[in-house]
Amino acid sequence: MKYLKRKIDLYLEEWRQDKKRKPLIVKGPRQIGKTESIRNFGVKYYENVIEINFVEEPKYRQIIADGYKTADLIRNISRIDPTKRFMEGKTLLFFDELQAFPEIATALKFFEQDGRFDVICSGSLLGIHYGRIESNSVGYKVDYDMYSLDFEEFLWAKGYDAGFVEDMLAHMIGQQPFNEVELAACNALFLDFCILGGMPAVVREYIERDSFEGSLAIQRQLLADYEEDVRKYAEGMDQTRILNVFRQIPLQLAKDNKKFQISKVASGARFKDYRGCIEWLADAGIVNVCYCMKYPELPLKGNFEETKYKLYFADSGLLVAMLDEEAQEDLRANRNLGVYKGALYENVVGEALVKSGCGLYYYKKEDSTLEEDFFVRTAKDLIPVEVKATNGRAKSLRTLIDSDKYEDIRYGIKLINGNIGYDKQIYTFPYFCAFLLKRYLKQVFAP
Repeated sequence: MKYLKRKIDLYLEEWRQDKKRKPLIVKGPRQIGKTESIRNFGVKYYENVIEINFVEEPKYRQIIADGYKTADLIRNISRIDPTKRFMEGKTLLFFDELQAFPEIATALKFFEQDGRFDVICSGSLLGIHYGRIESNSVGYKVDYDMYSLDFEEFLWAKGYDAGFVEDMLAHMIGQQPFNEVELAACNALFLDFCILGGMPAVVREYIERDSFEGSLAIQRQLLADYEEDVRKYAEGMDQTRILNVFRQIPLQLAKDNKKFQISKVASGARFKDYRGCIEWLADAGIVNVCYCMKYPELPLKGNFEETKYKLYFADSGLLVAMLDEEAQEDLRANRNLGVYKGALYENVVGEALVKSGCGLYYYKKEDSTLEEDFFVRTAKDLIPVEVKATNGRAKSLRTLIDSDKYEDIRYGIKLINGNIGYDKQIYTFPYFCAFLLKRYLKQVFAP
């Protein structure tokens, strides 16, 4: 099975080169490639890798019987499996499925102080357990948030090198439109990515078959696995409510008003009864929450309404897997997104922003048509981002830029099914450039 190159690869190499490296916790939702990437790194850089999976091998939960000190843990691991060898300075200890045994996080302090072995922990649904993990290991570990493949990693999987992406960024920075060949190629690749999402199993099947055959079955199995996680791990909460929220997302995204309405989930449903459901899905890495800003100004943090939000899937493949049969057939056979066009492009853009390290915020002015999909920021500017399902005028974008009321907004970005352009402080880019927005802003709007 061919390994898919990931962005975490470079991070792991840099982590290993740090002489003062601390134990590492890799966080992220299920089946996004965490274990595969860590194994690939371990085989490449260590003479000896000891992998312990707390779900598949629950007997290892006993290793803290004598306490959390490194010598005690090593002794107990060796008692359970005498073939495991601990070579100082040459061993990677990999604790997988950390969510099944968060108590082991207490040991990270002692591994960090001991310094003889490198330690990486990983697991899905860690956000749900993170209060426990953080309190047991604060100051003695570093975290890395991993996601499913973004568009850049998808391009790597298709065989495109770093130069291809650098050329895309150069086009953006230089305001140089793509030629017909470039535009057609990038649009086709991006549409494939929209349909597939970034789950490694789905992407790998698509690469190996060079078609969508089998991709829907894998997406639906992943969907079933996510729902099973809700039933398994949503302790002390109304699992039915969480699943109802989850299943409502595609229906609400397909509407013009994409604000998530709890009242539509069930008769008589109220926000205070469902707040924990939204938090659970977000902590599990299943959804991205986009909050409505109180007012379009800096700073972003704290400047939002907790009860007003849009919900997007953390991976667009989940959205696609939940579409009805007719939409599925039209999407894969004819590349027609139908009524879900706006929903899917918005979801993919939101996903791209989160994966590049941005928070999600939108703005809807009360009793007005003024509404903006997303916002990004530089050191000095708040920049609205509009995702256009059609290539029409961006009325709200123009209002935000031209009005004296919004002092932090001087420019806007419009994402369309078209080419690069610029008109009166509005920068226009094709949808497929969304993953590069943060890099673009850093270079063009550098302080």
